[in-house]
Amino acid sequence: MARDFDGGADGADSEKMTETASSPSSKRGRTVRNTIERRAIVGLAVATIALLLGIFYYPVATVFIDSVLVDGRWTGRVFVSILRDPFYLGEPARLLAGEPVGAVIESVLSSDRRLGVIGFTAYQAALSTVTSVALGLPAAYLLARFEFPGRRTLRSLTILPFVLPSIMVGVGFVATFGRNGTLNAVLGALGLGQVNLLFTLEAVVIAHAFYNAPLVARVTTAAWESVDASAVETARSLGASPVRAFRDVVAPQLYPSVLMGAALTFVFTFSTFPIVLALGGFQLATVEVFVYRLIRDLEYAEAAALALIELGISLGLLYAYLRYEAKHTVRSRGIRPLPRRPLTPPSFSVRELLPRLGLAVYAVVALAVFVAPIASMVLASLSGPEGLTLANYQFLIDRQTTGAAFQVQPWDAVRNSLLFGVASLAVALPMGVVVAVLTTRDYRGRKLVDAVAMAPLAVSGIVVGLGLLRGLVFGVEVGGSRIAVGGSFAIVSAHAVAGYPFVVRTVAPGLEGVDHTLVESARALGAPRARALLDIELPLVWPAVIAGAAFAFAISIGEFSATIVLASGTNQFTMPIAIERFIGRRLGPATAMGVVLLVVTSASFLLIDRLGGDDVGF
Repeated sequence: MARDFDGGADGADSEKMTETASSPSSKRGRTVRNTIERRAIVGLAVATIALLLGIFYYPVATVFIDSVLVDGRWTGRVFVSILRDPFYLGEPARLLAGEPVGAVIESVLSSDRRLGVIGFTAYQAALSTVTSVALGLPAAYLLARFEFPGRRTLRSLTILPFVLPSIMVGVGFVATFGRNGTLNAVLGALGLGQVNLLFTLEAVVIAHAFYNAPLVARVTTAAWESVDASAVETARSLGASPVRAFRDVVAPQLYPSVLMGAALTFVFTFSTFPIVLALGGFQLATVEVFVYRLIRDLEYAEAAALALIELGISLGLLYAYLRYEAKHTVRSRGIRPLPRRPLTPPSFSVRELLPRLGLAVYAVVALAVFVAPIASMVLASLSGPEGLTLANYQFLIDRQTTGAAFQVQPWDAVRNSLLFGVASLAVALPMGVVVAVLTTRDYRGRKLVDAVAMAPLAVSGIVVGLGLLRGLVFGVEVGGSRIAVGGSFAIVSAHAVAGYPFVVRTVAPGLEGVDHTLVESARALGAPRARALLDIELPLVWPAVIAGAAFAFAISIGEFSATIVLASGTNQFTMPIAIERFIGRRLGPATAMGVVLLVVTSASFLLIDRLGGDDVGF
């Protein structure tokens, strides 16, 4: 008994002494940990901003400096010379050159007026926008108003413009509409004459529609599904015909989304590059293509000035779009959507058959525009003079071992693409998650943070690539020493800048949908903000995080504009660059490399579709 009592007392005293001895250090440890956790989000935000300054804002600022600092002197003469040159600005340039207004107006109205590079860029963007809307609206009607097997899959395909590499689509269009393409093969089999759409404005416009019609369909479908069926039923009960009910109730709710889709399409096609380079070449040069040509000719000041003029126009258009979007965002909570009808007609009345006949005609056009280029690329990769063959893939293997040092090594390009994709993912994913957290919190200045973080969406890859080339690859003088980075670092930086906004737009809707009472409960129990984020919010939106990662990887794999600037003269070629090199000489190997690229991007698409494709905030 005594021994038990004494032993118990000794144990208690020992435990008390241990607790007393360890208490200060454990308290200090908890204090340090809590301090770190409290400041973690602030620290991550500061690190993200610093990284964004280094790999985006500093390079863009370098482009600006290149345009106004010529031969060691600050000057605006490069901008002035561009704006006064009809080659760039068309007939309006004569106004800036001091010519009479009447003479300029007469020239503008004449049939032989000059559009200039900037005017032609706007013209083809306008044509592409009209064509994209014309092809996107029937798709939105089909997806929003009809129920049929595969509807969800078809709707998921509307995210493809964000995933498919532009240069790969260009190869598909060459395989379809080229002199020896699928279209001419079909026309020849029917005994009809051949057509050649390559290096024509029509080919560029159709290719742009391939990319942007799904975008128009996506935003319009969301608006159509947000129309309250009760409002339509009320109009019908008051005697309105179906056409009148659509015109007075449904259409006004669709107009804002159609205009937003059209505005985004115009912005994207105004800053187009890979598609025009592949299908139009320098004969149909847009601003981006001509900037690339100036860079190749080492005319950096003129290239920088022209790129900044384009950037100013793009930012103005994007600002107008964002203002319009903020005023016309579709709210779908608390409404009863319109019921979908079966695609097979319940009766053979004109009212039932006519819209379905129109959709059948549209399906034929859609197959030619959206399916034929991809199918033609795959078929061309497996075709040769004597029929089906794997010779094009064998060429890629042989080129790896027998090609000259200055030639693109195909499997090195595949390896580089995968390595750059993983590396840029490692940068873009944490950046995107941090920015998503910052832009979904309610605090003063949040809109400014969102605008600053999303600016890369409005800046073309050519501008980013030129800035990284001039600002980081060529090096910067610091304390009498020149600090420069390698081409690989610059390429990864460009890919991360292009990819992280998509992580933000994928993760942010999920964070906004998290039940805030869960976070508040954790905070009430003493959890710091970072701990609540790690333990509660991120696990709930983990599928969106994975989808954002797949987006970042896919965008890196397909990035072309910045990479072609940074990889020139190096061995850092990627799959899109290899395709561009092959397409002008050998279509077969270009299509084979395109299929390899298609397989990689398709895997990313499937991951996005499974985990978060419907929640992308575009």
